[in-house]
Amino acid sequence: MILNFPLASFCQTQSALDEKVQKFLKDHRSEWHDLNVPFVDGQTLFDIIIKKKYTSALEIGTSTGHSTIWLAWAMSKTGGKVTTLELNEKRHNQAIKNLKEAGLLAFVDARLGNAHELVKELTGPFDFVFSDADKDWYKQYFLDVTPRLKSGGCFTAHNVIDGNTPEGYLTFVQSQTEFETTIDRKSRAGIMISYKK
Repeated sequence: MILNFPLASFCQTQSALDEKVQKFLKDHRSEWHDLNVPFVDGQTLFDIIIKKKYTSALEIGTSTGHSTIWLAWAMSKTGGKVTTLELNEKRHNQAIKNLKEAGLLAFVDARLGNAHELVKELTGPFDFVFSDADKDWYKQYFLDVTPRLKSGGCFTAHNVIDGNTPEGYLTFVQSQTEFETTIDRKSRAGIMISYKK
């Protein structure tokens, strides 16, 4: 495992990986369509994980892997791993290809299947969750996952201010006294960020 390397070797390896990921993100920056997050939102997710030193992430909705790359890159620095779920086989396969090209596949457990069922099968615990699948199921994902979210962990949800997320979801999460919730509005989509007390 990379963290067992001597410190100098680890730093060199991390530096080389950082360069590879940055090049991949730069080279493909204009290509992220097909239900992927904007660059600025990927950066936001990355920053949260690094700041809090999270090591066990769950992503609901891989698409072709843009957000997954940001999450996995952060995990490469914290010594963690991200489990990501995708329903569509074509997108799942493209995500794996992209993760390989970016040098990050070792930090990802990519699963193909219906997140409605897969989420319930995962044992966790998790300290970071990114929900970006079917918006009308957001509340159920929150209910299914948060019991396995560690204290101090973070549950994030995408597209909360662009009209794609049911209004009832926002009200529901904001009413949860066990969480401190804010909305990041750097992009048009918006990310709801909820920290578990």
